[in-house]
Amino acid sequence: MLIDTSRANLLITGGAGFMGSCFIRQLLKDPLFTGKVVNLDALTYSGNLDNLKVFEEDPRYLFVKDNILNQNLVEKLLFEEKIDAIVHFAAETHVDRSISDASAFMQTNVLGTTSLLEAVRKYPHVHFHHISTDEVYGALGDTGSFSEDSSYLPNSPYAASKAASDHFVRAYGKTYGISTTISHAGNNYGPCQYPEKLIPFIVTQLLKKGALPLYGKGDNVRDWLFVEDHANAVRLILEKGRSSEVYNIASSQEITNLGLTKLIIKLFARKTNSDIEELESLITFVEDRPGHDFRYSMNTSKIANEVGFVPKYALQEGLSETVSWYLENTSWLKNVLNEEYDTWVESQYEACK
Repeated sequence: MLIDTSRANLLITGGAGFMGSCFIRQLLKDPLFTGKVVNLDALTYSGNLDNLKVFEEDPRYLFVKDNILNQNLVEKLLFEEKIDAIVHFAAETHVDRSISDASAFMQTNVLGTTSLLEAVRKYPHVHFHHISTDEVYGALGDTGSFSEDSSYLPNSPYAASKAASDHFVRAYGKTYGISTTISHAGNNYGPCQYPEKLIPFIVTQLLKKGALPLYGKGDNVRDWLFVEDHANAVRLILEKGRSSEVYNIASSQEITNLGLTKLIIKLFARKTNSDIEELESLITFVEDRPGHDFRYSMNTSKIANEVGFVPKYALQEGLSETVSWYLENTSWLKNVLNEEYDTWVESQYEACK
């Protein structure tokens, strides 16, 4: 066992974001969890403390607003909070934003990760788990899957920044003897996801009866992983994984972007008594983005065999739960749909102007 997560003190970076907050909620909902969660988040545009509002007074939870580049603060937290492991979610993650300006991705994903690793060098008992992405492997054709031994061939500035951070994690583990693990996840979706990402973006546009722009012909293929499954997989890696190992996390449920959009429309129409054909008429095909990977797919036999992870959510089940959440939490959505978001959407998608 790497970490007894039921009793551990964990420093979660980016814990106010979509995936980090889900991981924290899973821990704090567990009545057997007697450790402590320290949530370090700079609260950039996609960080949202409403994701964890119910736990604000929980004695097992501490929120610290700051940047992961503040190495002195990280070292202080490691010491004062007796941290056993860092689970590093904090990242700039949106490919389109990285194409527009890669500088923030270099700062957070590369320099931020190395700053955390430098802090761990001074507290080498702390295990470091790094959340990464399948995009570091590049793109696939119609067949095949990536394994943990696949070559790195990133095709976007975002993917390149995550690949670089992966390499630093590995190098620090080998050079300095730090205990590390890395996980590569497929496309996550679920409640509380900032609506720049495809699934909440589609739901948001449907609520406004706005255009649904899809790149190219909508035939790019992705494997979709429900965020609750991802959080569970990370916890299993912390408990049962092996130091210095890499684990791929996926649901093995692939679908084209067009197929996904039509499935969301069908669920949305059913839940809102809307006309499916009217909603499907909102689909608009726009010019493909530069370096758009055609397909991702990962072999998950290693994580299944070594830590026992098997995803619980079928795609339709997870999507149904996600669409329902956004329909039931319009106030949450209203709070994040600000002028900056509208400007970004218009800059990316001519069809939405």
